[in-house]
Amino acid sequence: MALLPVSESNLPDAALLKAALAGLPTAAPIVIMLHGYRFSPGSVAHDPHRHILSETPEPGCWKAISWPRHLGLLGDQGLAIGFGWEARGTLWAAHRNAALSGHRLAMLIHALRAIDPHRPIHILAHSLGARVAFSALGQLPKDGVQRLILLAAALFRPEAQAALASPAGRSAQVFNVTGRENLLFDALLRLALPHLGPALGRGRIGQGNWLDLHLDSCASLTRLAALGYPIAAPTARICHWSGYLRPGVWQLYRALLLTPALTPLPFLRAALVPANAPVLPATAAAKPPAIGQGQHS
Repeated sequence: MALLPVSESNLPDAALLKAALAGLPTAAPIVIMLHGYRFSPGSVAHDPHRHILSETPEPGCWKAISWPRHLGLLGDQGLAIGFGWEARGTLWAAHRNAALSGHRLAMLIHALRAIDPHRPIHILAHSLGARVAFSALGQLPKDGVQRLILLAAALFRPEAQAALASPAGRSAQVFNVTGRENLLFDALLRLALPHLGPALGRGRIGQGNWLDLHLDSCASLTRLAALGYPIAAPTARICHWSGYLRPGVWQLYRALLLTPALTPLPFLRAALVPANAPVLPATAAAKPPAIGQGQHS
């Protein structure tokens, strides 16, 4: 089994987890995928397991590409776990649910660690899914999670720093994917929840295990292309989904999650450029590399 759909309200038992891991190479990772706002595993119309967390998103789904397929996790390269949580309703309700769902995610990771203590576990999270991930991170032991990729994280700086101070937070590596296409959504998050402190926004946490990937920086994209990861320039001024719709990004995410030994964080930090590098204007004239069939549904 290469793809295991999971709902926070119905976590798999040990037997199902063992069956999902059976036959995988020892070093093949587990990648837990976390959706963002407006999804609900309890709603057929908004079920993430029929959308981005599916091997084959249903026709007509808006902005639907298959995360597990683009990560290359439908064979024996690893186990993809799509974690569905309740993100419908108001932004305030979904924000509260994200923290509660983090506890259920931590339970799942504890169960996986009990079965296979040494297998790498990574997380890929979009938007409010980043809050689910960081809520879980604060409840895990050292080396509970190896790498996290955050896409347009809807997260506040104080809670991010608190999670990074935990045993799991100090040992994990975080790749924070940002772009100016998301500035409007960052501003809306701050306006909706001003009492929670500054939003994460552009990142700049400044810890050794944290790296901001500014995909709106001309120099950053040039350096990434030189490393073998060509990523298209942004084609829209406002887009909350750019982190997984931009052609070329999945090649980078696959390398970060499936071959971490070939993508050490210190090397990437040295190879990339400061956050104040020139920023690419959104332009429809960009010539993106293809990311395979099924980019959009």
